[in-house]
Amino acid sequence: MRKNNIKAEPVSRFYRSNHCAFFTGIIASILTAGVGLIASLLIKGFTDTMSGVKDAMTWEELMAACGLFLIFIFVVFILRYISEPAFIRKALMQYKEFAFGKLTGKGIASFKDENTSSYLSALTNDCTSIENDYLSQVFAIVTKTVTFVGALVLMLVSSPLLTGVVILLMLFPVLVSALTGKKMQEAQKTVSDRNADLTSSLTDCLGGFQVIKSFKAEEEAQKMFSEQNRKLEDSKYTFRKLGIFVGSLGIVSGLVAQLGVFVVGAYLASTGKDLTAGTVIMFINLMNFLIQPISELPGLIAKKKAADVLIDKLSSMLTNGTGKEGGEEVTSFSKCISLENVSFSYDGEREVLHDITTDFVPGKSYAIVGGSGSGKSTLLSLLMASSDTYDGEINVDGTEMRDISSESLYDLLTVIHQNVFVFNSSVRDNVTMFREFDDAKVADALHRAHLDELIRERGEDYLCGENGKGLSGGEKQRISIARSLLKDSSILLADEVTSALDAKTSHEVINEILELKDMTRIVVTHDLDEDVLGRYDEILVMKDGRIEEQGSFEDLMKGDGYFKALFTVGS
Repeated sequence: MRKNNIKAEPVSRFYRSNHCAFFTGIIASILTAGVGLIASLLIKGFTDTMSGVKDAMTWEELMAACGLFLIFIFVVFILRYISEPAFIRKALMQYKEFAFGKLTGKGIASFKDENTSSYLSALTNDCTSIENDYLSQVFAIVTKTVTFVGALVLMLVSSPLLTGVVILLMLFPVLVSALTGKKMQEAQKTVSDRNADLTSSLTDCLGGFQVIKSFKAEEEAQKMFSEQNRKLEDSKYTFRKLGIFVGSLGIVSGLVAQLGVFVVGAYLASTGKDLTAGTVIMFINLMNFLIQPISELPGLIAKKKAADVLIDKLSSMLTNGTGKEGGEEVTSFSKCISLENVSFSYDGEREVLHDITTDFVPGKSYAIVGGSGSGKSTLLSLLMASSDTYDGEINVDGTEMRDISSESLYDLLTVIHQNVFVFNSSVRDNVTMFREFDDAKVADALHRAHLDELIRERGEDYLCGENGKGLSGGEKQRISIARSLLKDSSILLADEVTSALDAKTSHEVINEILELKDMTRIVVTHDLDEDVLGRYDEILVMKDGRIEEQGSFEDLMKGDGYFKALFTVGS
């Protein structure tokens, strides 16, 4: 029951505000089935009239029927032309937008351990399969089903005996399709999984291009890519073979049935069993409308079921890690962020933070320093609500962070990472994050982030390039600062933002952050420059997952503790 509920929501997006196009398409599909059936009746009428069968239609009646038939075909064509493409277009748009909306609605804690390549595959390759094997085939399945049933009814009315022969001959392919349908589903899911693996491999190779080149690992990267590519093509090879096997069984059994009907029909007509030549010809023509559905319907239904598996797969990914989140709203930050006896482990066994107790008060600046592996970035990550599995308490103005809604928390916090992500869009779009802001407010943010020179030289509409390749490291960091200013959050978290910058640019960026007096600034840094550290209100010194010392630069240097030793070595 739960599985059906998970799948129901994304499937419903195919039809939301799309019912008119869908039902028009269904009607057109049913009428399309009628085209073949009416054509068979006309063939029977022409044959009986030419054979001189008593009570056959006159030539005038036949010609009038043909005229009406042509009008009917034109109407069916117009209905399909309008409805089917419109339905599929809107269905896919709504499905992908719903999936992306659910994905972006996830919290940092639930998304951080997800495999992004699985989502890339699900929203690209899998969507193509859903379009071709689910949405497009809905109408084809209706047409072929109605054609099949209509042909059987016409046959039954014309000759129950001959119809019985047809039904017996059709049982074998139907049984085969029922037995092979599950294998088609499994094969389609394997193809989807291999697509995700290849996407992941390709993402790694392109993202680590410089590393691959610098370590001369081209051959190893080629092997890794080739292995994933081979697995994908092998799975597609198996899927294609299975599809051909199922389809071929239907075609062969259909041809045998058609030949059997011709032989039995000819015998019954020649022995005077109340069958006209026109009826036998109609039967043979109607057999095409039985052969096609029998040869194609098993494959179409199997592919639709396989596409169902892809929808289930995406639905499961979207619901993974979306457990109950807090519902408390914290609209302002006026007291403090308080950590009380906070401990944390990534794997549930080895603790990386031990019994952290400290406060961060509004408007002050804090530097978190320490050696590699001391827990600096992990502490900052917890303040970003990247995990709720910590022991102890993290309170924001007295409200436990786990109880605060992610929407409310993200209004309070803004984050600057070491590697700033920049979209392949304009400087203005990257600063505003594609939202509308007053020009004066944008200009003020650009000025305070010291982006005046960039704007003067290139303009707000300058295209930054893929992941900001048209910008320097310092310019990207300043864009992230401008974003923070425009967001107007109360708390700024910065994680090693200057580690990849030269000394001059590093000082400039840190100074720009420290100048943001109306924000609480918590900065993880490796920079032990006296001029910079002296400007922080407080420094937290971490060692082995604990806060070893805490105080101003002046106070810490007066002591003879760990910070002084760290500073001396760093200097």
